[in-house]
This record gives sequence, C-alpha cells and structure tokens, in this order.
Amino acid sequence: MLYYIFRFLEQFGTSGSHLWSYISFRALLALILSLIISAWFGEKFIKYMKRKNLTEVQRSADIDPFGVNKIGVPSMGGIIIIVAILVPALLLGRLRNIYLIIMIVTTVWLGFLGFMDDYIKNYKHNKEGLPGKFKIVGQVSIGLIVGLILWASPDAKINENVSVSKTTTVTQVVNTIDEDKEPVGNEIVIHKSEPVKSLKTTIPFFKNNNLDYEEMFSFMGDYASAAAWVFFVLLTIFIVTAVSNGANLNDGMDGMCAGNSAIIGVALGILAYVSSHIEYASYLDIMYIPGSQELVVFLCAFIGALIGFLWYNAYPAQVFMGDTGSLTIGGIIGVTAVIIHKELLLPILCGIFFVESLSVILQVWYAKTGTKKGIKRRMFKRTPIHDAFRTPQTKLDPEIKYLFNTPKGAWHESKVTFRFWITTLILAAITIITLKIR
Repeated sequence: MLYYIFRFLEQFGTSGSHLWSYISFRALLALILSLIISAWFGEKFIKYMKRKNLTEVQRSADIDPFGVNKIGVPSMGGIIIIVAILVPALLLGRLRNIYLIIMIVTTVWLGFLGFMDDYIKNYKHNKEGLPGKFKIVGQVSIGLIVGLILWASPDAKINENVSVSKTTTVTQVVNTIDEDKEPVGNEIVIHKSEPVKSLKTTIPFFKNNNLDYEEMFSFMGDYASAAAWVFFVLLTIFIVTAVSNGANLNDGMDGMCAGNSAIIGVALGILAYVSSHIEYASYLDIMYIPGSQELVVFLCAFIGALIGFLWYNAYPAQVFMGDTGSLTIGGIIGVTAVIIHKELLLPILCGIFFVESLSVILQVWYAKTGTKKGIKRRMFKRTPIHDAFRTPQTKLDPEIKYLFNTPKGAWHESKVTFRFWITTLILAAITIITLKIR
C-alpha cells in the first residue's frame, strides 16, 4: 500500500520517495516493523488471553521432568505472528505481485485452520482439537490452490539463461522485465531466453543442477506437460502438508519452533533474493525468477515476527504459539520453497522438521510391529524426537524395550532448544552452500 503511494509521489519529485523502489529498504523496514508489532501486540495479546482464562493446562511431568509450572500460560500465540507478518506485508509489499498474493493467502488460510484447532481446544475444552481429517483437508486445499495458481498465472515464470556483462561506457541497466528492480550498476543485462512457464527445480550438489519434471514424463509424448503439471500440483500439496506438520511437531519446547523457523526464514530470504536479482542469478548460474523479490519483503516480516515472538516465547514461555502459529509457519516455508523452485532443498534446510516427523512415524511403526509379536517396544524414549532428550530413565516404563535408550540422562529443555537451533543453523549454511558446491 505505502509502496504505491510513495511511487506515485516520486513522480512529483518528493524527497526520499525513490527509496521505496529498493527491495533492501522495504525488506529491512518490514523486519523492523514486524519486530515492533510482535513486541507491542504480544504484550496486549497475553494480557487479554489471561483475562479470558484461555491458558495452558499443566503438562505431564513424565514429559517435562523439570517440573516447570506452565499453568496459566496463554496459547494461540500464533495470532501475534500472523498479525506481525501481514501488516508489514500489506503496507510495504507490491500487492499486485502474484507471489506476495500467494503468501498472504497461505498465511491467512493456514492461520485460520490452526486457529480453529486451538479454538476447539481452549474454548470448547476438547483436548483433541480439530479432527485430523479436517486438518488434512485444509492443508491439501491450500497446497492445491498454490499449485494451481502457479500453473495458471502468466506472471509465474522463470528465466534460466541470463548473463551480466560489465562495461564502463553504458550507464543504464538494460532490464525491462521487472519494473521494481534495484539498480545493479553500470552493466548490460543479456537475456539469452525470455521468461517462460517452467517445471524446473534445483537439485543440490549436481553440476547441471536443474531437474525438469516434464522430462520425467517424456514417455507420455504430447501429454508429458499436462502430466508434469499434475505431478507438480500433487508435489506442492505434499510439501505444504509435510512441512506444516513437521513444524507442528517441532513446536514442543519453549522457543523451539520459532527459533528454528527464523533461521530457516533467513536462508529462504537469501535464496529468494539471489533468485530475484539478475546479477546474482547470473553469477551463481541459477534460475532467475522475475518478481520473486517481493518474497524478500514478506520473509523479512516473517523473520521479524518470529524474533519478536521469541521475546515472549523463549524459556520460560509467557505464551505458546499453538497450531495457529506452527501450521502457518510450516506452510509459509513450504510454499516459499516451491515458488523459488528450491523445494528439493527442504530435506536439508528443514532437516529438524523432517527428523521430528520421521521419529513419530518410526515410533508408531516399531510399536505396532512389536505388538503383533506380543512385545511391548519402542524405538525411542519419546517422540517427537526432542522429547527423548528431556526424558530421564526413571520415567521410562520398565516393561517396554527401547531400541535407542539415549541420552541416559535428561537434558533441560533450554539446552535441547539451543542445540536444535545450532543444528538448524548448520543445515541452513549447508543449504546456501549448495548453490556453489556442485
């Protein structure tokens, strides 16, 4: 909104209005604004929830052995995150940008889905919350919507072949594809091909590291393109569902999910920026995605909202994000990766979410196979896997056989949280490095 106002004022020579054409300016402003909003609104929200007595019940001492009293801590704090994301995005973003529209729709959709789950738990006092089938339908629906928009929109294109040549005589950047491009200096931008609809994506660690989904279906002849788009939409549904569920499972300790997601957001912001900047895309030999710079503005708001939320969510937490926050966070991460054609990097970047989900799946499978044999067994002490680190031996059932009975002692949840953050930071660095290691 403000972007269009100041671009209009620029026509009349208004001082400072030209700054709004810079992605770096709007992105950093979004970061600062989201931090302020989350800090200010967070305090108001916590007080309101306490007045309404919409607070957390005491967690089981078997899971939380350190006896921290978490009675009276409000839930549904994801509302703080959502508000702190949407306000800067709407104020500072280009609202006609297709990618920004997709991110706003994703945020609102999954935020509402998570809110309904938390509402049922807190207002209706139903511990089960929203039935699982409704959650899945909601996640599948937004994945379907995102996939279809990317398929149908004429603005969702990439340019795989661009190069930038330095010159000392040319003083104008030759680049008319995107009206909102930050100046890159005295350069000639050469487009070897026009932006096109594409189903290519980045494969890490390979020299020619683009995989074309359409080539996977080349055996279908004239139907290859249609089959590839169907596959892409189904893949988008899977990614949105898997990452949002992974974030939801990771939300089990104070500051855990918010901290991990902020680190992931920084990595995605870097990937989005180099993909939207024609000079960096040329240098790194990656796909140039016109218009994706608006994702940088959105992701800066995302990062600022999460860091501001940590002010209240860090140990000992004053508020929990609930499904309102965790489902939204996971969906934003998944959709962003799909938009910038980096979805195959998610197993690395979101390695913590992946391991959390995998631990639950393996635990259920291992327990069921043991039951069929008449054996009470578990693969881990607790799942999701972060709970295994804070569960002491004294809290284990002596009748159950544990395949992995480590660590022997119990770690304090703040230590588990920090070590998971460090792991995510390493994984984020590896993800960025894959742009050069091929």
